[in-house]
Amino acid sequence: MEVLEKIKEQVESNPVIIYMKGTPAMPMCGFSSRTAEVLKKCEREFAFVNVIANPDIFEHLPSYADWPTFPQVYVGGELIGGCDITVEMFDKGELAPMVQAAVDSAKSAE
Repeated sequence: MEVLEKIKEQVESNPVIIYMKGTPAMPMCGFSSRTAEVLKKCEREFAFVNVIANPDIFEHLPSYADWPTFPQVYVGGELIGGCDITVEMFDKGELAPMVQAAVDSAKSAE
């Protein structure tokens, strides 16, 4: 399926990516807003896809990693979860090192 291939390419080519409602600058739901904020606090660049502006991705992303809700955060090509998990990992001090390692690894591979 073409859309799932596009998602796979996005996940694999971006060390950190969030599929969210809206954008980090203009989130369209509280869960997306909180998740984008903790990613910003990790002080590394991350990619995003506005699922509202991409209805095909909105429709098919839940089946990509069998995760039914938005936002979805992928680090190093792996789904780490949605808002609650991402915020909890940040609060425990686990998210920032994971994000930093993924971004640094991608930069060294260039």
